[in-house]
Amino acid sequence: MSAGAVDGHLGAPRLPDPRGGLSDAVLSWLRTGSGPLPTGEEIRRDDPYGADPQLALYALYELHYQGFDGVPDDHEWDPSLLAVRRFLEQTFLTALRADAPVSGVPEAMAGLLSEPAGDDGTGVSHYLKREGRLWQLREYAALRSLYHLKEADPHAWVLPRLRGRAKAGMVAIEFDEFGAGRAEDIHARLFADLMADLALETAYGHYVDLAPAEALATVNLMSLLGLHRSLRGASVGHFATLEVTSPPGARRLAEAMRRIGAGPAAQRFYDEHAVADAVHEQVVRKEVVGGLLRDAPHLEADVAFGIGATVFLEGRLAAHLLRSWQAEHSALRAPLPRAPSPVGG
Repeated sequence: MSAGAVDGHLGAPRLPDPRGGLSDAVLSWLRTGSGPLPTGEEIRRDDPYGADPQLALYALYELHYQGFDGVPDDHEWDPSLLAVRRFLEQTFLTALRADAPVSGVPEAMAGLLSEPAGDDGTGVSHYLKREGRLWQLREYAALRSLYHLKEADPHAWVLPRLRGRAKAGMVAIEFDEFGAGRAEDIHARLFADLMADLALETAYGHYVDLAPAEALATVNLMSLLGLHRSLRGASVGHFATLEVTSPPGARRLAEAMRRIGAGPAAQRFYDEHAVADAVHEQVVRKEVVGGLLRDAPHLEADVAFGIGATVFLEGRLAAHLLRSWQAEHSALRAPLPRAPSPVGG
């Protein structure tokens, strides 16, 4: 593993390459500590889901996680960067509120619970289970690494904003996600092992330059919701969506890993989620969502928004992946290097 890997080796990821004027200005400022930053008007003129603003937002959010090599830690709270981040967040949030499906929490949760979780059998996990090839599974893992190598971290921010049943249920699930006290079982560690079995680089944030805008947006959503107390209900809705929809998808992905002959670590990650998240689904519905709405019923619309925004952005990413793969094209900005044969251990 290289520096910045999940196992705790020293080092932070390097700054990504810019994808336009907004991200170029932000990344240049992070690199030098000075220079012009994007104005609110410049940010509002851009597509809120586009690669340029999404990369700028991703870079600013990463200051709250592992940071970047050569970027001072105290840039995390620099007022000028926070002002830029606020403009980027406002345009992103405004677009999501306009585009995410609107419903009440019971209807939104019922949609998640229907098998195959709002999917007609043509979704990404179905495709990978039936016919996904090694190069496609490697691309999927590379993209998902932007979240899974920090799995559960964005949702931990909501803990001090909850109380009672909601907090207890959330802590119980997060405890499992963080390995139940065993460093080798932290889910981020398990995903790094999966990546090693697929002959992928396991360093944190390594694949950001290959990630399309659709993938960056799914990761930015959880940071956006986690960092704002005013969005705590939406953060719970996002978390509920991941936990409720995970078990069936994880089972299909575990079968895909077995079918292509990936190693035991690649299979273990999804087998673990198929079992653990089946339990988590009950806790998140009854204790986390149920407990939050009992204590704060005025947050029901926010919880529903978190569910709807997650479904909307995951749908955009799924459409991009399937459109690319079915056309025999890479879903990444550039194809991965070929894997050695055989993969797995």
